[in-house]
Amino acid sequence: MATDKNNTNEEFDNGIKGSNTVKDPDEWTTGHEPMTGAQHSYLKTLSDEAGEEFDETLSKADASKRIEELQHKTGRGLDENNVD
Repeated sequence: MATDKNNTNEEFDNGIKGSNTVKDPDEWTTGHEPMTGAQHSYLKTLSDEAGEEFDETLSKADASKRIEELQHKTGRGLDENNVD
């Protein structure tokens, strides 16, 4: 059976299964930049739900870490991030 070299999705998926494809925010090259609009919106929602203060001055990396903390506190978003 011939393999279509243009269709590499299956090969790609098989190559990364079980690997850690999520990079640590401290290693992001743009982590020092201001948080994105999506991060701002989601972090504001999570902060409100958790009854925590919202810091709009966070960097992308710090916002990512704070989002993860608040997801654990509120239980929101944990199922989407669990890719076992």
